[in-house]
Order: sequence, then structure tokens, then C-alpha cells
Amino acid sequence: MLPRVQPFCVMPEAPTIEWFPRIREVYLPNPAIRLLLPFLLIMSYFLGSFLILPSDQALILGSLMLAYYIPPSGKESIIPVGIILGLPWWLMAITVIVQDIITCLFMILNLNLVFHIPYLGSWTYRFLSRGREYITRWPWLSRWGMWGLAFFVWLPFQGTGGTGAPLIGWMMGLSPGRILFAMGLGATFEALFFALGAEIVWNLLFSNFILALLVLALFVFTVFLVYYLFRDRSKDL
Repeated sequence: MLPRVQPFCVMPEAPTIEWFPRIREVYLPNPAIRLLLPFLLIMSYFLGSFLILPSDQALILGSLMLAYYIPPSGKESIIPVGIILGLPWWLMAITVIVQDIITCLFMILNLNLVFHIPYLGSWTYRFLSRGREYITRWPWLSRWGMWGLAFFVWLPFQGTGGTGAPLIGWMMGLSPGRILFAMGLGATFEALFFALGAEIVWNLLFSNFILALLVLALFVFTVFLVYYLFRDRSKDL
């Protein structure tokens, strides 16, 4: 766990949220390091892809990594596109997992800055403003703790990834280490679900088209079933 240092004021807007803490701990004292570290990590991952991929595929991977940060893109769209474009399923799964964890780290380290980022800042403010309502509507989150947060991350909805999960974890009182672990666990299961599903369907298309359609139908049915069961509790994300 990162060393604990003196807390600091979160931001000018924070006191307008009734339950929002006025004080938050800093885990890296230098604001430049807090801001740049996630970007350096994600850039290192991208540059490292050139060591295992041809340059054209590495550039495709980089483009998909950028697209992943543009709503409403998610694992359910980015992973299949990457597989269709010739990238290994396991690499696509690892990539979105790494991106979710690094995004989560960015939110943990830079929440004060997030409020000033267009779109993301207003979304985060609305999310936190209704924090108690979210916890009340999802009582299993509090009961299951870190495992509940991991399940929340696994849900294939907008806002359950690297941006929303650390906010939920903070509302639950989880430590940054537990939030990151839950983020990684939930993202892993979700990424493998979409990556393996897309890989199976894509391979079957060239050998057994009817079976591929049946598997795809089962896959889509599963996703919509989860959506149906949780849609009322996730529509405000």
C-alpha cells in the first residue's frame, strides 16, 4: 500500500455535497507525479506492445485504446473489434483490464482534478451527489464489501469501470488497495467473458456458421438478461 501522508482539501466544490468528505488523504505528495503517473503507465503499456506485435497491429491496438475512453465504447465493443482486426483475444482482454486499473488509479490519485475535466467532472459530481442513494439501492454492495465492488465492475454497464468503481468504493469506505483489487478482479472476469465469447464466435463463423449464430445468440441473451435484471438500478450511472 502506498505510504500515507498529510491530507489535503479536496476541491472548492466538494462542500456543496452534503455527505462528501472535506478532507481526503494524499498517497503521493507531488501533484505532478499523481497526474503524470497514470499517463506514463498507459503509454509504457502501448509502447511495450511494439515488442510483441508488428507495428501496424500495435498502432491498431493504440487506436482501440484511445477509443475505449470515448463513451459509449466499452469492453463489449472494443474487444470484438480488436479480434476482428486480427489482435489476439488474450491481448485485448489484458489491454482493457490494464486500462481499467490505470483509470481507477487516476481517479484515486486525482479526484480533485477530475471535477475540472469537461464531461467527466460533471458526471463525477452528479454521481457523488447521489452517493447515498446508490448505496441504498444496491444494499449488496455494502454487505459484500470488496467482492460486491468487483461484481459491480463486472456488470456490463456504462459507468461500472475505471471511473465509477473507485467512486463507489470510496462511498463504501474501502481502502485504495481494496478498490484497485476489486477493479482488477471484476475487469478480468468481464474482459474474459467478452474476449472468449468474441473469439469463439469469430472462429466458428469460418467453420460452422449456424453454430456461430447459436453461440452468438446465447452470448447476447446472457448480456441482455444481466441488463434486464439490473437495468433499473443502473440507469442513472
